[in-house]
Order: sequence, then C-alpha cells, then structure tokens
Amino acid sequence: MDVMEQLHKIVTSPHEFAQDWKTKTRGKVVGYLCTNLPEEPLYAAGVLPVRILGTNEPETEAAIHLFSGSFCCFARDIMAQGMRGKYNYLDGLMHAVCCMHTRIVFDSWRRNLPIYFNYLLNLPTYMQNPHAKKYIIGELEDYQHSIEGWLEKSISLQELDKAIEIYNKNRRLMMKVYDLMKADKPPFTASEIAEMSISGLLIDKETHNQLLEKVLAEVPKRKSIGNNGPRLMLLGSENTNLEFIKFIESLGGTVVIDDYCTGRRYYDTEVIPEENRLGALATRIINRTPCPLKDIPLRRRPAFIAKLVDEYRVQGVIFTPNVKCDPHGLDSPILEKTLKEKNIPMLRLEKDLGIPVGQFRTRIEAFLEILTRD
Repeated sequence: MDVMEQLHKIVTSPHEFAQDWKTKTRGKVVGYLCTNLPEEPLYAAGVLPVRILGTNEPETEAAIHLFSGSFCCFARDIMAQGMRGKYNYLDGLMHAVCCMHTRIVFDSWRRNLPIYFNYLLNLPTYMQNPHAKKYIIGELEDYQHSIEGWLEKSISLQELDKAIEIYNKNRRLMMKVYDLMKADKPPFTASEIAEMSISGLLIDKETHNQLLEKVLAEVPKRKSIGNNGPRLMLLGSENTNLEFIKFIESLGGTVVIDDYCTGRRYYDTEVIPEENRLGALATRIINRTPCPLKDIPLRRRPAFIAKLVDEYRVQGVIFTPNVKCDPHGLDSPILEKTLKEKNIPMLRLEKDLGIPVGQFRTRIEAFLEILTRD
C-alpha cells in the first residue's frame, strides 16, 4: 500500500487507527471538538488527541438533544456519531470554547453519553485584548493540572518540549505540502491535500510526520494533476466532505488552497519557544490565523485571506459555510468586500448533510465560465 492509499484509508476509516493505537499501547484517547484546543499537553502526557468529525451522512438521532431547525449540520452530525456509539472508545472529551453550537454538543455529550473525563477550556473571544495572554496562561495551567489529576501523573518540561517539537514538525511538513500548490501545475488534487490534512486530526503526530515525509519524498516522481482550470480557494466552515471537494474539481477548477479549520488553518503558525511553555502555547493561540469567532473587534482575516490570494494566485473563491453557521455567515460580507477590492469573484455554496448536486453543478459551472471568460 503506497502512502496516498494509507492516508485515504485513515480518512475513510476514521476510528480504526485510534482503536488500534489504544489496544497496542493501552493508552488513553481523548476526543476534542475544536482545533483551538492545544493538543501538546495531552500528547506530552501520552494521550492520543482525536478530532471528532462527522460523516456528512443524513441523521435523525441528534434531534433528541439538538433542535434541527437551529443547529448546523456539523453539530448535528457529530452528536449523531456519538449517539451511534462510533466514539465509545474515547476515554475523555474536551472542548475549547468557540461557537455556541459545538458548545451545546459538548454539554449534551457529557450529560447523556458515557465518558470518563471531560474538560472545557475557556478561551476569550477578544483575542486582541492586551490581557488575553495572561488569562489564557491561567486557563492552560488549569487545563494541564486537570490532565495530570485525571492521569495521576505529572507532565515534565522535557515531555512538553518534545510534544511541541513533534507538533511543530508536523506543521512544517504540512505547510511544505501546501507550498507546493503554489506551482503553475500543482502536484496534488484538492482531495489528496484534504486527506493529508484530515488524517493528521485522527492519528498520532509522529506517525503522521512519517507519512508526510514519504509524501514529500515522492513529489519529484509525481506528475502534475493536469488540470489547467481557474485557480480556486475554498473558504468556510469545517469541511471533511471529500466527495464534495472532488466534485468541485471535477467540473474543471483547480483548488490550490483552503482556509478550513480541518485544513490549512489547523497547521499554520508554529509554537515559538518561551521560558514559560504554556505562555508559548498561549502566544500561538493568539497569533494563529483566527476563525471568524475569534477575530473581533479588529478583523485580521481579510488581510490574511488577501495574502493567500496573492501567494497562490487565486482567481476565484468558493465559500462553503454550513447552513446555520453564524460565525462564517457573519464573516461572509467582510471577506466578499476584501475579495471584491482585489477583483476576485466569490461563489457562496451553503453546505448541509446532503449536497444538491444538480443545483451546485449549475452554479459552479457558471462560476468557472465567468472566471474563464474574464
């Protein structure tokens, strides 16, 4: 099995690695709902952090706990996966305060589904506040102490340093992969990039690093993807729907970059060493590319998106928020204004658990025709 097949298997069998890892190591596995949660203290303690993801398939179970008319498809989907027992192997559940939908999923999960340990990390919405770092350090101290109390072991500075080093290496490797997409003829498809990215949310980082090193070593042997369509950027809510991503490219566009929390945004910004290790983690939380909910009152995202447009020579943007995703919905007009100033058209496609292929096909084809004509 070559490395791309391995990555594909991990993403299409998202629970298999963690279950096998738990059996082999007798270690503990913690699920988390938001990538604002720093994983390094968990990893340093010998715990495997796994991002809880949906299946993008229809569900009915979540309505018992979440009113379907008010919650986004991601919230309903992950709640349904928990109710179906897909995550019964978890020893713990963690969340870093972000949107209200996932916060309520966290509360519903720990009240109604079996879980041995749970922790809510409070992070400020106003990340630009001059007191934010001091506050976050205090929260991270509680976070680390809670992990240590649960496991009945201390996390040493050496263990934390090693975890930070492994995670930073993982970020560097994935950013090398993304940098390759700047080429005139990128070596990967968008779905391949997505599999590389999403697999890193599901397995331990040392294993992921080994797989990424193999991917990068094989790049000189790869042919370009052979698609000369308009260069596209994908923006919006989390997106693990590989079929949807493949569908976009199948119509003739070339997706060269994304800003998903399940994609590039998860990997950007390394932890810069500080004497206070938790202070270094706090600095990364503040400085990393923010999600829309952590980007107030001053907006940094427009300048960041504009920079990506230039670096990847983006010709059009497809914005894919989940239906009822308020943070990304509020982000839309700000980004649209930024892109308009750069003369970059944007197509908005709201996602749900079912993709209206016919409608989306017509809209994407019309969008690509406009880009080609211009």
